[in-house]
This record gives sequence, structure tokens and C-alpha cells, in this order.
Amino acid sequence: MEIVLYWGEGSPPCWRVLIALQEKQCVYSDKLLSFDKMEHKSPAVLAINPRGQLPTFKHGNRIVNESTGACLYLENEFKGQGTQLIPTSHDDQAMMFQRIFEANVLAQKLVQVLYYDWRVPQDERHDSAKARNASDLREELKLWEGYMEKASGGFMAGKSFSMADVIVYPYVAFSFYHGLSPTRFPKLAQYHDMLKDRPSIKKTWPSIWEQNTDKLKDI
Repeated sequence: MEIVLYWGEGSPPCWRVLIALQEKQCVYSDKLLSFDKMEHKSPAVLAINPRGQLPTFKHGNRIVNESTGACLYLENEFKGQGTQLIPTSHDDQAMMFQRIFEANVLAQKLVQVLYYDWRVPQDERHDSAKARNASDLREELKLWEGYMEKASGGFMAGKSFSMADVIVYPYVAFSFYHGLSPTRFPKLAQYHDMLKDRPSIKKTWPSIWEQNTDKLKDI
């Protein structure tokens, strides 16, 4: 069955599916869409994803529109192919699932800071809300910094690359792209640098990330 991925450049949720496809050595067709042109709201996408969001993933007639679900589907469907992304150790599995779903909180707090001005009408914006969001994100990143201080082997769950890395790494890279300080978060920076040249990550690295922003420099 043909695998088709509809995706947008620079989107961490889209990127994690691309990484999973590479790790599982899948042959697939990809359809790169423009967020700026609102192509993710086109009839072709809405026909298979009523929310009009990316990524949208198809395997034959099977549709999985949530990025974490698509990654877990790929591991389950192609277990004997490519990288084993779910550890055999039950302890590592528990850690992996914990990190996978904690990533939702990290993503939410990043969005609250990075897209505040875009999401909130000008007359409803408040400096106190911005400061609170920044403080919440800072505490969340400190939590992940602590996780990486205790991590064995430098990976998110266990001593080898797993689904936890597939799911979390795009948001770590996204944070440093937007100016997160490596000196303030050295363990996360070390994790970022350790994996940036991994073939699945290097091959799918967002091409639009040519020059870092400074949006998180004060976090």
C-alpha cells in the first residue's frame, strides 16, 4: 500500500513523522504544502482531515491525522524494518511513553510564547500574560533539562534512540532555532547537538531554518 504524507516545512509535528519514516526505512510519497498559502485548508486535505491540519498521513486507505499516532502506527506496521523505536525493556518503555505524552505540554508552552501576538487580538494582549507564559515555558524547559541530566546514554528513554526521541527532538531543535540559550540549558543543547547529524534527522532538517531567530533568547 502506498504511503503518502501531506506536510508543512518547519512544523515539528510534521518533522517527527518524516523522521519516523526515515528510521523505519519506508518508501513514501510526500506532498509539501504551504502554510502561508493556506494549502492545508484545501479541499484535498479537508477531504481526509476535516480539521485542516498537517501532518496528514495515509497508508493505502488508512488515515492517521495526528503526528504521534502516525509515528506509533509506523512502528507497529513495520516492526521488523529499520530502527526498533519501542524499547524491549519495560522500564524503558514506560519512560518512553511518559516522555512522548509530556511533549504535548512542552509544545503547548512553546506555542503560548512564540505565537502569542499572532493568536491573541492586539486589544487583548497584556504584558503580564506574556511574562506568565515566558515563566511557564522557562520552568518547563528546566524540567526537561533535569530529565537530560539523569538520562543514560544521552537519549530520552534508555540507552538507544527510541520513539521518545522521534517525538521530542523536533521541539528541542525548534526551541534552539528560536534562540534558546545553550549556556542556560546545556544538557538540552548537548542532546540537540548529539542527534542533529543522525541520518534521519539531518536528511529531513527543515530547509527554512537557515538563520536562527531570537524569540526565546530571554527564556
